[in-house]
Amino acid sequence: MIEQIITGLQLMLTPYNVMFACFGIAVGIIIGAIPGLTVTMALALVIPFTFTMDPIPSIAMLLGIYKGGVYGGSISAILINTPGTPAASATVLDGYPMARKGQGMKGLKIALYSSVIADTSSDVVLILVAPLLAAVALEFGPPEIFTLVLFSLTIIAYVSGKSVLKGLIAASMGLLSATIGIDPIDGIARFSFGYVDMLNGIAFVPMLIGLFAISEVLEQVSSTVRAYLDQMVAKYSDRPEDNQLTWSELKYCMRTIFRGFVIGTILGAIPGIGAAPASFLNYGMAKRASKNPETFGNGNIEGVAAAESGNNAVCGATLIPLLCLGIPGDIMTAVLMGAFMIQGITPGPLMFKDHANVVYALFVGLMVCNIANFVFGKIAIHSSRHVIRIPGKILYPIIILLCFIGSYAVNNSLFDVQVMFFFGVMGYFMRKYKFPLAPLLIAFILGPMIENGFRQSLIIFDGDVMKFLTRPICLGFLVATFLTVMITMKKGLKEQSKQ
Repeated sequence: MIEQIITGLQLMLTPYNVMFACFGIAVGIIIGAIPGLTVTMALALVIPFTFTMDPIPSIAMLLGIYKGGVYGGSISAILINTPGTPAASATVLDGYPMARKGQGMKGLKIALYSSVIADTSSDVVLILVAPLLAAVALEFGPPEIFTLVLFSLTIIAYVSGKSVLKGLIAASMGLLSATIGIDPIDGIARFSFGYVDMLNGIAFVPMLIGLFAISEVLEQVSSTVRAYLDQMVAKYSDRPEDNQLTWSELKYCMRTIFRGFVIGTILGAIPGIGAAPASFLNYGMAKRASKNPETFGNGNIEGVAAAESGNNAVCGATLIPLLCLGIPGDIMTAVLMGAFMIQGITPGPLMFKDHANVVYALFVGLMVCNIANFVFGKIAIHSSRHVIRIPGKILYPIIILLCFIGSYAVNNSLFDVQVMFFFGVMGYFMRKYKFPLAPLLIAFILGPMIENGFRQSLIIFDGDVMKFLTRPICLGFLVATFLTVMITMKKGLKEQSKQ
């Protein structure tokens, strides 16, 4: 293995290959930071330019776009309350409140450090134990995925704020929204009301943009229009401690970052899970483990670290089933799989035998991308400080324009723009009446997974739900879910008795 790594270093570390890896990172950060322009879209647009390139620089560039894009989504999430990518959905919960308090630069820095540390750790796991983790991931069928997602839903109680009831109502709205469209099992239209556009369901990006960005604009502008528009959207602080990330703060967040690396690596290795659930799961566990959980959602630096370490750790892990088994872990790795095959390389077990030099060169390329991500991320943070200084009367029209473009660009559909406005108005009234937005978003993301996993499991079990208890992984997640619910109820009753 040492010899193969040395060969990989020699193949990858050429100015030509490093240049394309850095180019991919730069493009990924820019695309990721623009709401609505997804990483998948960027990968699809760049792939045609790789047809005549050698395998190593072309795939290194695509991996750079992937990694840079996942990190780049945190920039707009923190500065303008609009996640650039779905993976940054959880970052807004504490990132934007930090920016409103004048700590936007600190938030951007902890996001960068958390992303790079978790991503690099995940890549190390990929290099060392990829075949072993791939074998474990194969044990996850529909029943295991269902119980895993069911356990993930318990974090709704931790992001519901003061009222768990309002959180459950919001989550129910998210689950209901996720059922719109064609039934994935029976192929029957649900809640489409005769509209052809609704047969494809609610697109996630327009919903996300409306729920956070448009609702934020409506809430702030509706308060005191003229006075507010002259203010800054996010405050800029001249205090050094608000703009710098100290070693003690990073050290304080290391436990959360490590947890995010573990969660992201495990979930990333399971095909079909993705970065957003890993991000929310780590955020919920960080809040659960915190001594001051009430500070989450109000600009807690640990909340940003939890979200960014969880989603970025998925990047390396999603390559585990792709490279070892030939199974794409998510839609972005499905695009990467196409890029491999264009180069005449078929991902799977034989890849390590037939194209070992290329594989280890790409492993080195992952590390090059991480270094480039850190360097270009620093540059992006330095440039982003100017966004904080823009008055609301200038920035809000720009945000709305980006929201329009981002929502329309997903499917080139005006219906998605209407979806954006619908959820924008819904988000505005939810904010006004103190309903949390996070449970709705979490339920919308996890809803299809839990429905498909449960219904497919019933087909496998011939309708016998007791068979969930016969599978060790399922039983473990069900016990964890039960204990979490019991602990949450006990804590709630204890707080009620104190009032």
